[in-house]
Amino acid sequence: MLEYRTKLQEGGRVVIPAALRKMLGLGVGDNLTLDIREGELRISSQRMALEAIRAVVRKQSRRKRKGLSMVDALIAERRREAKRELKEAKRVRLRSR
Repeated sequence: MLEYRTKLQEGGRVVIPAALRKMLGLGVGDNLTLDIREGELRISSQRMALEAIRAVVRKQSRRKRKGLSMVDALIAERRREAKRELKEAKRVRLRSR
C-alpha cells in the first residue's frame, strides 16, 4: 500500500501528489468522484468508475452463463450496498452528537 500525506488547504482544496496522479492517469480537468466508505474519503476518476462498472458487467455475464440472473444479482448487490450506506449514515449521526 502506498501512502502519501497532504494538507487540507484554504477553500477545502487538497493537492494530489504528482506521483499519484501519474499512477492513476489523472490529468488537469478530469472529473473526479468523492465518496465516503467505511469512514474514509475515496477519490476516483470517471475512467476508474467506468472500469469498475465494466468489471461488474463481466462478472455478471459469467454468472448469467452459469444460469444466474443478472438482474437478481444486481438487486442483491444494491441491497447490500444500501444496507452498508444506512449503517454508515447511522455511525456518522452517532459521531456528530
